[in-house]
Amino acid sequence: MALIFKILTKVQWGEALATGIFAGSPVDRTDGYIHFSSAETVRETAQRHFARQPDLVLVAFDDARLGTALKWEPSRGGALFPHLYGPLDPSLAQWTRELPLDATGQHLFPPEIP
Repeated sequence: MALIFKILTKVQWGEALATGIFAGSPVDRTDGYIHFSSAETVRETAQRHFARQPDLVLVAFDDARLGTALKWEPSRGGALFPHLYGPLDPSLAQWTRELPLDATGQHLFPPEIP
């Protein structure tokens, strides 16, 4: 088991919980898969794609529970990123944590992320 992570707005995550399905953010739908990050890449993902954005959550998933629709594919200089080719069942989340901003506008990650 490896934990992988999805950064979402609180609104997106709330809608996923209410409907029982997450079909992806606008970027996910454009790319044709749901983007995830590993523990090693999630901070960079936050900096590159969510800089200074408030009201975010970090949701952890066990990659083994997502089945064969999850593919690890190279991106950004060869780093492997998990991509889910299909809808995401939010009930599979291991945990959810808020990603508040500090005084400098950087996201504060929970202690579970080294």
